Amino acid sequence: MSVPRLSAALLNAAILVAGLSPATLALAQGAPAAPPASTAPKAAPVPAPARDENLPPSEAQAKAALEKSPRHGEYVDVKMPSGGAPIRTWIVYPERKDKAGVVIIVHEIFGLSDWIRGVADQLAREGFIAVAPDLISGLGPNGGGSDSVPSRDDVVKLIRGVTPEMATARLDAVRDWAVHLPAANGKSATLGFCWGGGRSFAYAATQPALNAAVVYYGTSPEAADLVRVKAPVLGLYGGDDARVVATVGPAEAEMKKLGKTFEPHVYDGAGHGFLRAQEDRGGANLKATQSAWPRTVAFLREHLK
Repeated sequence: MSVPRLSAALLNAAILVAGLSPATLALAQGAPAAPPASTAPKAAPVPAPARDENLPPSEAQAKAALEKSPRHGEYVDVKMPSGGAPIRTWIVYPERKDKAGVVIIVHEIFGLSDWIRGVADQLAREGFIAVAPDLISGLGPNGGGSDSVPSRDDVVKLIRGVTPEMATARLDAVRDWAVHLPAANGKSATLGFCWGGGRSFAYAATQPALNAAVVYYGTSPEAADLVRVKAPVLGLYGGDDARVVATVGPAEAEMKKLGKTFEPHVYDGAGHGFLRAQEDRGGANLKATQSAWPRTVAFLREHLK
C-alpha cells in the first residue's frame, strides 16, 4: 500500500514544528536530494622565485645552495700563536688552475651560520679562496663555538664578549694561515656583515698588509683610527639603517681628508642585513643585493689580482 504524499500546507507545518529542513522532508517523501554545493578549489601557493645563482643565497636559500654546490668546502682548525682553543674555520676553494686571492668573511653577530657558509661558497664560485672563521671558537660550552649554544640570543651574548683585541688576534691568525696556503696568491681582503662589517673596517686600521676591506652595513671606526687604514674600503649600506648610516658620512669625509679610499654606497629602501634577508622590504633588499654584490666582486677582483 503506497503512502500518500503530504500536502504543501502539512509539509510547511511539519517544517515549523520539527525544525527540519525542506531537503530532509523531501528525502522522507522520496524526493531526490539536492546536490551538495560545490566548493571552489583552493588557489595554488605562489612558488618562490628561482634563486639567481649569480648572487649569494638568502638565509632561506642557504642550506639548499650548500647542498647543491660542486665546490670543495671543509672545516679546518686554525691554531692561535698564543695557544688555547683553535679557530674553527670554514674554507671553500674555487675551481681554477692558478692561484687565488683570499677573502676572509667576518660573520654577523649571529655567528658562523649556514648563511655565512653560503656566502663563502658564492665567493669561491667567483674565483676566491673563501675563509669564514668562527670568531667565538672556544668561548661556548665545553670549548665550542657558534654551534655549541642552542639559540641566536646565546650566540649574540658570546659575540658581545669578543673584544676588539681578541677579534684582531683571531683574524691575524686566520689571515696568516690562509695567505700561506699553496693555492693562495698571497693577497687578502676582509668582507664583513653587521657586527662583522664593523670589524672588517676596523681590521683595515690594524692590519697594514690587508689588500682590501668590504663593509656590509657595519659601523665605521672613529676618525682617530682611520689614519692607520692602508687598504681601500668598499661600504654597502641600507638606506633605512640610520644607526649605521649615521657613521658613514663622517668616515667618508675623514678618509677623503687623509687621501684614503673609502667608497660608500647607500641603497634606498633597503634595511639592515639586506643581503641575508633578500625577500624582505617589498623588493628593496633584493634590489640592493643585485647592485651591491656585483660591485663587491669587481672590487675584490681589482685588489686581489
